[in-house]
Amino acid sequence: MKALVLFSGGTDSTTCLALAVNKYGAENVLALSVRYGQKHIKEIEAARTIAARYGVKYRELDLSVIFEGSDCSLLQCSDKEIPEESYAEQIAKTNGSPVSTYVPFRNGLFLSSAASIALSNGCSVIYYGAHMDDAAGNAYPDCSMEFNEAINSAIHLGSGKQLSVEAPFIGKNKADIIGIGLKLGVPYELTWSCYEGNDRPCGKCGTCRDRAAAFLANGIKDPAL
Repeated sequence: MKALVLFSGGTDSTTCLALAVNKYGAENVLALSVRYGQKHIKEIEAARTIAARYGVKYRELDLSVIFEGSDCSLLQCSDKEIPEESYAEQIAKTNGSPVSTYVPFRNGLFLSSAASIALSNGCSVIYYGAHMDDAAGNAYPDCSMEFNEAINSAIHLGSGKQLSVEAPFIGKNKADIIGIGLKLGVPYELTWSCYEGNDRPCGKCGTCRDRAAAFLANGIKDPAL
């Protein structure tokens, strides 16, 4: 059995990669990174390094043209500033709408594209790192349990029941994920989560804050800081 892992080079997808390698063996895992017009390539660089560390097959897919009309603050085409506040603070201002760093239907697009690539490469399962913290307050609606169930059903049916979608952290928070990864020996010092593309993580954006808190909940400092 072969698995495809949607792989950004961040903590969640790297832990997913470790789970897949542990279950199926590196020779049966394909890591897929997607360029979507993000403002920097630090996460892509991290993904390449980590994929090499695990010895898995690695591919990159460029879908940036699809998001050229978006004003998401993560994208090169947007002049919005990336918020320097926690997700909870951002959600409080959105009145139930997604936060400004939500890339329109990103997981839906990525998973649909991944399904074609997975089937073409003999994979029978797709892993991705959606978790309950990202889904909270509708910040990232394509990380919710309801979305995962719907996309899994669509891909399973649309693939002739050859392919399924696994979101192993869908009912867990980021601290839980870090705890799992620490037991698996995940090289978190190689991961990149920050929305900025500087030499070091900014420590101020929502994902930096979320990540640091998750490591502290496990009794250690974020190794990337």
